[in-house]
Amino acid sequence: MNKFNIKKLVKPFDIEIDSIASDKSISHRCAMFSLFSNETSYIKNYLTAEDTLNTLSIVEQLGARIKRDGSTVEITPTQKLNEPSNVLDCGNSGTAMRLFCGLLASVDGAFTLSGDKYLRARPMKRVADPLRSIGANIDGRENGNKAPLFIRGVKELKPFTYHSPVDSAQVKSAMILAALRAKGISRYKENELTRDHTERMLKGMGATLENDNEGFINIHPLTGHLKPLEMTVPTDPSSGFFFAVAAAVTPNSRVLIKNVTLNPTRIEAYQVLKRMGAEVNFVEKENIYEPIGDIEIKHKELNGVVVEDNISWLIDELPALSIAMSIANGKSLVKNAKELRVKESDRIKSVVSNLEKCGVKYTEFEDGYEITGGTISKASIDSHGDHRIAMSFAIAGTLCDMDINDTECIDTSFPNFKTILDSLY
Repeated sequence: MNKFNIKKLVKPFDIEIDSIASDKSISHRCAMFSLFSNETSYIKNYLTAEDTLNTLSIVEQLGARIKRDGSTVEITPTQKLNEPSNVLDCGNSGTAMRLFCGLLASVDGAFTLSGDKYLRARPMKRVADPLRSIGANIDGRENGNKAPLFIRGVKELKPFTYHSPVDSAQVKSAMILAALRAKGISRYKENELTRDHTERMLKGMGATLENDNEGFINIHPLTGHLKPLEMTVPTDPSSGFFFAVAAAVTPNSRVLIKNVTLNPTRIEAYQVLKRMGAEVNFVEKENIYEPIGDIEIKHKELNGVVVEDNISWLIDELPALSIAMSIANGKSLVKNAKELRVKESDRIKSVVSNLEKCGVKYTEFEDGYEITGGTISKASIDSHGDHRIAMSFAIAGTLCDMDINDTECIDTSFPNFKTILDSLY
């Protein structure tokens, strides 16, 4: 079991970072969506972390030819997806498992999706049930709620009108991928807009997705192949956010995070940090599949904040925000965030139990927590196998020293996190 011993920073920092991990969500989708074309897709800056390399391996097992040179990837699809002879290993990635459920539901063959012990404990019925309602054959432990999941692809799925009870980009994406091979136009609605990478990228490849005046996405089935992808994957704003928090909480410090996706559904946590008092500036440089640019963060005194809207836009960054909340003036409140309970760990429990070890006062709710700001103290932290918990409390360590246990999970999304963290000193 790996362990980090983080020491308190003794001086401010002013750095530009252009080596933040590439965006995981977009990297997963690049690999998967290439299968809808009949030409080679060219992807630069693909995330070379365990989870996204697992997805690339699955795409290869399905028949695509992969040529990789570092983070540059060429994916040449096969005319007909193969039935793999082995289990498809999604590692620690809920995104991979849930999206592959939608993609494979209408592919002729039998497919078994599994992952590590943490992924095998995460709920999958939120995807399995709506897919089964349109004709997909998906089974697994607890009646399809837990992996390993077994999919027997069907030739054609029924078109659907589905108003999702959960605001989840993974559920939305799985249903959109299934709808591309349905026998009519499908309609999907969510209460709050979640990450829209799937819609943006598929539209860029030529798929027909339209938003109507009732709040539904109308998804037209494919009549042929989509155009191949030619894309440079931007920096992951949720990975960069750890260093945004580090700059915000360290007096006289500044960080410039380069080449980030500025998609509004991905930078909400930076907007919250700005509301808390930090100086945050966005500089857009291009906008093809995604708006891309730089984000600058400068330290200013932080104040407590209420976070209750657009929760799905910052679900991954809330653990890091909890560190900023712990040293802010006054109380901060997070609510409507029950989705945190079913991430890589129960992130509500993981956050507050570790804050308690650090001497931070809090109140836990079913859908969030209240944190009383002030100071944070050294402790021995349990990551619960959750990369974002491990990295958030590593940032806390720059304020007070910290021992982080079980840090192997960081390799699933951000292999060079510790190298960048060390550069602050």
